[in-house]
Amino acid sequence: MKIPPILDSKVNHTWSYFGGRECKTIKIGNIKIGGKNPVAVQSMLNADSSNFRESSKQIQDLLEAGCEIVRIAVPNEESLTTLRKLRKKFEQIPLVADIHFDHKLALQAIEIGVDKIRINPGNLGGDKNLKEVVEACKKKRIPIRVGVNGGSLEKGVKGKTLAEKLANSALENVRKIEKLGWKEIVISAKASDVRTSVEAYRLLAKKTKYPLHLGITEAGGKQAGLIKSAAGLGSLLLDGIGSTLRISLTANPVEEVKAAWDLLRACGVRSRGVDVISCPTCGRCEVDLISLVEKVEKAVEKIQKPLKIAVMGCVVNGVGESKHADFALVGGKKMFGIYAKGKLISTVQEKDALKRLVEVVAVDI
Repeated sequence: MKIPPILDSKVNHTWSYFGGRECKTIKIGNIKIGGKNPVAVQSMLNADSSNFRESSKQIQDLLEAGCEIVRIAVPNEESLTTLRKLRKKFEQIPLVADIHFDHKLALQAIEIGVDKIRINPGNLGGDKNLKEVVEACKKKRIPIRVGVNGGSLEKGVKGKTLAEKLANSALENVRKIEKLGWKEIVISAKASDVRTSVEAYRLLAKKTKYPLHLGITEAGGKQAGLIKSAAGLGSLLLDGIGSTLRISLTANPVEEVKAAWDLLRACGVRSRGVDVISCPTCGRCEVDLISLVEKVEKAVEKIQKPLKIAVMGCVVNGVGESKHADFALVGGKKMFGIYAKGKLISTVQEKDALKRLVEVVAVDI
């Protein structure tokens, strides 16, 4: 049983944004990041870069999930053909070209009209190539993300720890771009180790006013990647650090976007979609709560309006939680009380609880 989603245009995806680190405002296509702008959700295609149909479908799926900035790997000439078609089809979506090793691919992506270039200046083949890319970005007013990773750090970087080396590498490359007269810059410094990544970002937050793109690189599969990203990125978000983020998973990138919104909501930074609160169950539970919670989550997964729904298995905390939720189911003795805005509106048998909840929520949205 599903509730139809409300129209995206009618949703305020940003309920709250607490004051974070002061930083420069950068425009990526039609989205502003940094400053007092909300933390933006980003993901990256893992479809074949030379396959337009697969890439197009994946972008559409990401947008429906709430992705706000889409990054695309550009490893060869064939991928440029796809990129050109994607740019025409998705005119209003910020597209970021991810470039390594071949600066000519960056130059062509800029001509196609991408909204940002992601480069690691250390692997572009020297200062001359970097200058060409920067000059092209200046001409088109395209920001550059300086992205350094623990697994591909250039030799000779100063620092006692990997975190210091990551931060120093990023800042050194930023200085090169600044000397070429361009300051529309975003920085990332990722490692697969959570503590290293957090330390690197905290160092950068102290030493620069540029927006920071957060991520734990090579975080792993869905379960391990979620845990690592929540631990690392969550701590940074709670410190007010971060202007964009990507939760990197070895999985469908749609899962990255869902997880990003869950994390932003958990940290009280942004809110989109339904927050389902449920108790972990104990010996007092007299209903099949585990199964019901799974059904509720499935029923409301496409709602974009920020809502809080509590599904509780007994009255110990159930009634109290219902007062703080937009809607609530409080169970006991094979029955459920249905609450709306803290008020009990009806009591139903367990088998009818999901259907009745769906009806009540549908009226509100």
